[in-house]
Amino acid sequence: MNFEGRVDFQRLLGGIFGYSIAKIPNKAGKGVYFEGKLVARCFKKHDFYRFLDESKVNWQSMLSKKLLPDDAMIVIVRETLFIIEVKYQQVAGSVDEKLQTCDFKRKQYLKLVAPLGLKVEYVYVLNDWFKKPEYKDVLDYIHSVNCHYKFNELPLAWLGLPTKKV
Repeated sequence: MNFEGRVDFQRLLGGIFGYSIAKIPNKAGKGVYFEGKLVARCFKKHDFYRFLDESKVNWQSMLSKKLLPDDAMIVIVRETLFIIEVKYQQVAGSVDEKLQTCDFKRKQYLKLVAPLGLKVEYVYVLNDWFKKPEYKDVLDYIHSVNCHYKFNELPLAWLGLPTKKV
């Protein structure tokens, strides 16, 4: 999936050949379907906590403050929650320091989904701004704490989602 500027992750995913996004009756978030089969669930911001509530996870006893993901997706076959943060910069700014928070946030999400037996992958989708030499240290740090970054796209295969040749 190619990302340009501020994107709607769910709409982008739903526009890929073979994919559709639809509400699952009486469930939080939305279902991600490939050729009619449920392959993932997507959540934005507070929807993730509605999912935890429906899963009988008492998140209030685990966190002192909610983390609100831009996008969160559970890929069913991988039993993995992906936290997806899209960061696009055109001028220097506060996003520099936000990139250094992935370790803390990943560990918080791990606490939340441990009762469900899910793994957590935290990934930034960055634009070319972050290829500048001054970002080398922070990009190295992201990998050193078992988080990830991709430039301008998020490959379906990397997420563990099926693909179909057109």
